[in-house]
Amino acid sequence: MSGAVSTPAAPPSQLGFEFETPARSGAEKPSTPREPARAASRRGASAETMAKQQREISVSEFFTKNRHLLGFDNKRKALLTTVKEAVDNSLDACEEAGILPDIEVRIEQTDEDRFRVTVRDNGPGIVKNQIPNVFGKLLYGSKFHRLKMSRGQQGIGISAAGMYGLITTGKPIRIVSRTGPRAEAHLYRLAIDTQKNKPDIISEETTAVDWPHGTEVSIELSATYQKGRASVDEYLELVAIANPHAKMTYHAPGQATTEFPRATEELPRETKEIKPHPHGIELGMLMKMLKQTESRKLGAFLQTEFCRVSPGGASEICAKAGLTAATWVNALEPPQIEKLYRALQEAKLKAPPTDCLAPIGAEAILKGLLKEIKAEFYTATTRDPAVYRGNPFQVEVGIAYGGELGRDMHELASAALNEGAASSEGGASASGKADDEDVQTRVIRYANRVPLLYQQSGCALYKSVVEMTWNNYGLSQSRGALPRAPMLILIHLASVWVPFTSEGKEAIADYDEIRKEVRLALAECGRKLNALLKRKRTRAQFANRRSVFTRYIDEVVEATRAMARVNKEELREALLKLSTRYTEQADMEFDEHGKVLKKLLPGNDLGLADTIVVDRSSDAPPAPETLFASPPAGGSATAGSSKRGRGARRKR
Repeated sequence: MSGAVSTPAAPPSQLGFEFETPARSGAEKPSTPREPARAASRRGASAETMAKQQREISVSEFFTKNRHLLGFDNKRKALLTTVKEAVDNSLDACEEAGILPDIEVRIEQTDEDRFRVTVRDNGPGIVKNQIPNVFGKLLYGSKFHRLKMSRGQQGIGISAAGMYGLITTGKPIRIVSRTGPRAEAHLYRLAIDTQKNKPDIISEETTAVDWPHGTEVSIELSATYQKGRASVDEYLELVAIANPHAKMTYHAPGQATTEFPRATEELPRETKEIKPHPHGIELGMLMKMLKQTESRKLGAFLQTEFCRVSPGGASEICAKAGLTAATWVNALEPPQIEKLYRALQEAKLKAPPTDCLAPIGAEAILKGLLKEIKAEFYTATTRDPAVYRGNPFQVEVGIAYGGELGRDMHELASAALNEGAASSEGGASASGKADDEDVQTRVIRYANRVPLLYQQSGCALYKSVVEMTWNNYGLSQSRGALPRAPMLILIHLASVWVPFTSEGKEAIADYDEIRKEVRLALAECGRKLNALLKRKRTRAQFANRRSVFTRYIDEVVEATRAMARVNKEELREALLKLSTRYTEQADMEFDEHGKVLKKLLPGNDLGLADTIVVDRSSDAPPAPETLFASPPAGGSATAGSSKRGRGARRKR
């Protein structure tokens, strides 16, 4: 309407909703507009100023600030990591030179929280001009670029240990190396220039040593020494299990000298370097290889730079990518390279060769377990090679059960039944259940023969054990937990490139191919263990029958004598023979299916390959001197089973 005064609408809120304007009381004062707030005066950095602050960060500087990535989280772990890196390098050097390892580890306490770690080996030694780079430069080594099984991979470990010692104590790393009986021994004292990632030579001289060849490394660091789990002592014990060909002498601070004798004179199989497999590369890696190759034609490039690519296979791959074997490598464009990459991934090729791997082997695993673990039952298996991301790998599993690891409910129940008292039977059953709940399975993990002591719950090997249904193999297990049994499980992953979760090399990444092979190996060993447990249960059942029968023989004889004239001794003897005949299965051996064994395999009384059963009773005869020799007459440790053998650990 004309003449009407329009009232302006209330502005909508920031969320888009309209709110009702409250009634105003009295005259409203006009609002005074506020002045906008002024920003505080601050002079910002210019692009030129920021550019002057940019500089390259060396790998040494990075790991100095992030040393926890390399395993130097705390003082106790730092001591273990230092010993581990030195021992791993010594074992690799000796095996590559074809020398049976003889390693000495010495830990000396120099102050309240300072220790000097010295590791000496009998390897081939290191040439003079390479000593500074090997020990004074991070990411320097010979193993990173080759596809071949080895303990070290990155070229970081021992130099990082020396860097940690320099940071925490200010003391340089000391190296003595000799390459032969006629060569001089060279003594170096080195520090690391972290800004440039290069060695800083403090002193260099020749010295006299009483060993013909080898290397000795000495590092002083801030550390803590403690025995127990995840300690240097446990690490060396586990190394001795997976490396029965090595002899080690360990001098712990304030402790008696411990020797780990050699259990075999055979070195691991020599490994060969292989080329990358086409299924294990990525597009960027293929582009890099095309730039760096010396081959001019595409067909020659595929055959020389990759394994398992034959001339016919190379022609098929080129044709699928719309190219020919005669295509010039330097003429390829990015779209063509991408087509070539897809053709490589779709090609049907053989798995990579496995002569690049050197697994421990079932027999060597049994020797190592017998040497260090005093159990009743041992078994091991080595799976056939498999592939993940084009990298060949093998999984091995060993199991030790019973003996000093603990007694299970089957063993306790059987012992109680043999006593023949009903009250003891009930008590033993309850005690067996209690003992079964107290014992716990222990898992020890290896990657390329190196023990993994930390980050167990995040490792694919450990997860595979937990996910197994151990109840199917006669063991008690709760959901999401290890089985409750007196058992030790050894798992070894051998590969040309171990997929660690971090630079500290403490856990295996979760690949479906790896977990599948671990589960299959565990199942195979579990079936063998179940044979032992079935035998115990069957023996206990028939021993119970015999016990009940023989318990009342005297009463039957007396009652019969009261009713008729009989010879009590003859009747008692006849009844005993009758009870033995009808319960003879208490003395028989059974296979994994509960059937009576007719033909035994050498090595155990279960008829199973790669399995050893040892009688740990106090009245058992002495074990044979050699591991797989025949036992003495009447012996209970069959065909190579032993209590400790000549490989037993000795202290002096």
